[in-house]
Order: sequence, then C-alpha cells, then structure tokens
Amino acid sequence: MNRTSARGAVTAAFVAAAISGLAVFLNGYGVRAVPDATVYTTAKNLVAAAILGLIGLVAAVVARSRPQVVRTTHRPVAWLGLAALGLIGGSIPFVLFFEGLARASSTHAAFLQKSLVVWVAVLAVPMLGERLRVTHVVALLLLLGGLVVLDSGLVGFGFGPGEGLILVATLLWAVEVVLAKRLLRGFSPQTVAIARMGLGVLVLLGWVAVSGRWHALTALSAEGWRWAMVTGVILAAYVGIWFTALARGAAIDVTAVLVAGAVVTGALNVAVKGITLAPVNLLALAALLGGAIIVGVGAARRPQPVLADRR
Repeated sequence: MNRTSARGAVTAAFVAAAISGLAVFLNGYGVRAVPDATVYTTAKNLVAAAILGLIGLVAAVVARSRPQVVRTTHRPVAWLGLAALGLIGGSIPFVLFFEGLARASSTHAAFLQKSLVVWVAVLAVPMLGERLRVTHVVALLLLLGGLVVLDSGLVGFGFGPGEGLILVATLLWAVEVVLAKRLLRGFSPQTVAIARMGLGVLVLLGWVAVSGRWHALTALSAEGWRWAMVTGVILAAYVGIWFTALARGAAIDVTAVLVAGAVVTGALNVAVKGITLAPVNLLALAALLGGAIIVGVGAARRPQPVLADRR
C-alpha cells in the first residue's frame, strides 16, 4: 500500500473520530428521549442497518448492470466470519455495554470503553503482524493519561458487575477490529459494514423480544424515533467510514486516532451546553488530540503493508 493510501486511511480515521464524537454528544439527548438504553440502541441500529442495506442494494443493482465487473467468490469460512462479526461486533457487546452502563458510573464506563485502543494493540501485534512502534507507545501514554485525567484520576473507581460487563463488551469490540481487518482482505468495507449492522440488529431485536422489551420498542414515541433516525444516519456514516479506514490502514493506527472523538464531544459540550472545562481537562483533551495526531502523522508517512487475501 502506498503513502497516498496510508494518508487516505488516516483521513478516514479522523473523519470517523469526528463522527463518533458527534454521535456520543447526540446520543446523550437520545437516551433521555428513550429511557431504556437497550431499546434506544436497537432502534438506532435498525435505522443504520436499513440505510446501509439500501445503499448496498443499489450498489448491487448497479454492479449487475456492468458485465465487465469480475465477481469474486468466497469460501464458506469467510461468510461465517461475517456472521461472527454481527455477533461479536454488532449485537452482543451493545447489550453488554448498555446493561453494564445501567450498573456503573458513566464516566468510568467511558474510560473502560476508550481503553479499546490498548486491547487492539495487544491483539494486532500477534494476530495481524502489526508492529508496535515508539510513536505508538508515546501516543498510547498520552491517550491513556488523558483518559485517566478525564475520569478524575480514576477516583472512586471500583470493578463491579457493571464495569465487568463493559470491559467484556470492549474486549469483544477489540476482537471485532481484528476479525474485520482480516475480512477486509476479501470483502469490501460496504459488505462488512452491512454484515456487522444487519446481522447485529437481528440479534438485538431477538434480545429485546426475549427480555420483555418488545412493546417498548413498538410503542416508541415519535420523539424517540426522531432521535433514532438522526443518530442512526450518523451511525451508518460512521460504520461505513470506519471500515474504510480499517481496510486501508493498520488496526493500531486507526483505533488510536478514533480516541480523538472525545475532543469533538468535549468541544460540543462547551459550545452547545455552555459547560466550562477545568484547565486540567483541557490539557487532557489536548493530550488525546496530540496522541491521535502523533499516530496519524506516523502512519501517513509510511506505507501500510498489504495483507494477503485468504479467501
């Protein structure tokens, strides 16, 4: 992969981070409109899956009208991989995260979820053959330091059942990044995104039904659906761009850049809600942005390796 593609990966990762930061901000309003967070995320994911599916359908129709396009065949194990992605990325961790969020501090939950970059680094080195460079270590220290400061130095942090569920969800999302990176050797980002959200939302709908929340979903208020529509559109854009970044760049790089989304959320809280950030929190956000920039600049300056296709 040449440096132009590497720069494209970094650019896509920063765009995904910005979208993620916006989504976190808006979801704060959405969860207030829909008291049950699991019902809310199911509705939101349903909208995102429908949008991605519609885009995929249009793309398939266009592709069929072009006979010169070579159609790729995939081994059954590759399709099983897509199914697994829907489970460990698009459904189970969402349930675990929101069930854990109901039992844990939201601030501590954010810290645990943002630790995703550490777990991806741990997995990407042995499983994807990626290298942990000096710039990665420096950036990770800045990112973790910033997250700790934003969590008030982890004061009062306790590892209870809620934190355990959130950590398991985060670990599953880390495994998802590694699995998706492998699947992107043979599938387009669009296909992987549709599988992740489409199969995932089917599992979420099943969970809503068996957990006695089906009526809450079907009786969702107009305001609830409006927020689900808004955040669902944003989620669809995020997933599509995120998998594009992951397809072009190293998993460690693009996941580290994603942490910069917290800076966007913080800026929106200041601009829209009028929240005043303490100087130490401003420094923490600067550390997050600095860590993401260090990783991004390093990744853009070196060609990313092309992974062998193992379809």
